[in-house]
Amino acid sequence: MSAAVRVAAVDLGASSGRVMHAQVGPGTLELTEAHRFRNEPVRLGGTLHWDVLALYRGVLDGLRAAGPVASIGVDTWAVDYGLLDATGALLGNPVHYRDGRTDGVGDRVAKQVGRRRLYTTTGLQHLPFNTLYQLVAAAGTPQVAIAHRLLLIPDLIAYWLTGEIGAEITNASTTQLYDLRRRAWATDLMADAGIRSDLFPPLREPGTRIGPVLPALGLPGDPAVVAVGSHDTASAVVGVPATGDHFAYISCGTWSLVGVELESPVLSEASRLANFTNEAGVDGTIRYLRNVMGLWPLQESLRAWGSPDLPVLLREAAREPAYRCVVDLDDPAFLPPGDMPARIVDACRRTGEPVPVTPAATVRCILDSLALAHRRAVHQAQLLSDRHVDAVHIVGGGARNDLLCQLTADACGLPVLAGPVEATALGNVLVQARALGVLGGDLPALRAVLRATQKVVRFEPSGAGTAWRAAARRLGWKD
Repeated sequence: MSAAVRVAAVDLGASSGRVMHAQVGPGTLELTEAHRFRNEPVRLGGTLHWDVLALYRGVLDGLRAAGPVASIGVDTWAVDYGLLDATGALLGNPVHYRDGRTDGVGDRVAKQVGRRRLYTTTGLQHLPFNTLYQLVAAAGTPQVAIAHRLLLIPDLIAYWLTGEIGAEITNASTTQLYDLRRRAWATDLMADAGIRSDLFPPLREPGTRIGPVLPALGLPGDPAVVAVGSHDTASAVVGVPATGDHFAYISCGTWSLVGVELESPVLSEASRLANFTNEAGVDGTIRYLRNVMGLWPLQESLRAWGSPDLPVLLREAAREPAYRCVVDLDDPAFLPPGDMPARIVDACRRTGEPVPVTPAATVRCILDSLALAHRRAVHQAQLLSDRHVDAVHIVGGGARNDLLCQLTADACGLPVLAGPVEATALGNVLVQARALGVLGGDLPALRAVLRATQKVVRFEPSGAGTAWRAAARRLGWKD
């Protein structure tokens, strides 16, 4: 191992992007934000798109602000993609996973291909916006007809930085087009779903050197781009400062990704029916998890209210009665953007729950409901994987929300270890540092660096009672 190195992490989320630079070495892990920028979708002609060119501009601005670095790693959200023509030009802005074009497509594909086959091949939970369904929805369009390559969003950014085409496996595994056991594209499944397998580029592992940055970009330091866990959750799980194997993680942001880290996938029928997913992780691990609607309802509610002071709202919400009203955040009604407080009121009326009449009551409803969803997923993950957990790690933006962390500890009956907030960027830079030879060892060794350098806050179950049980029963959930 060599001395500390300076690297950059490009981390693109559903609502914002940022470029971080880090000094990484044995016993050293210092992360600094170089640039943050908005990620604002654009609706055009009835279709919701990502403004990927604006994101790329933000990436370049951030890398220039970061200064000279030895390498760059890129992670983003999953499932969405860009199509390239034979010259390498982008064929239109990528479509947003929240667009309605996939409505009903998943059920149609499942009938055609078979739900059980889909699960035993890919290990993926059924989500209406999986890449498989997006491509079936796009079949017959001129873009797909002339497309030469399909690149998932982090691979697209890496291509623009280096000119090299490939698909990193942690994100490839989220497409529902990746054979989890063969660790290869599921070409037979593609054929049966009417999807061209020649669109998909060669796969690459985390830690692979993709190539040098194109000189024409003029980035300082002549860095290389290194494949990291390019699905942001894969990098976030690397950034969980856990000890041992008996932990659950919640990567909590717009979504809450709740699960455990395993050595092999769980492909049982019970797992499929519970809608758990098996995604490829760093070092051949399996991220066994369930997508839970995370802080999106809170984010959309704040937007509807004109962006009020969140700390004040959280203090007021903490004084509201516990579990007075709860909703099932997995209800598809909460998926699209729009007037979230009105939809929460509608959901409460449909299910006979008391209607929240103030912003504070609505926030408490959202956080109580999210804590219940966290508990349900943690409990199911243990049962389905036969992996007992002793603690729950919350990383990402949700780690800042003390009320949510305490409610999750109470509902789970387990200590919650909150932090680091920047787990995704930290996991990104740790994989880069290991690829550069600055750090060595396996995932536990990387996590030891986190525990030595990052702040974690512990929330113990308060013993505040079991009001969550009655609320869960009102939702029809059983332990």
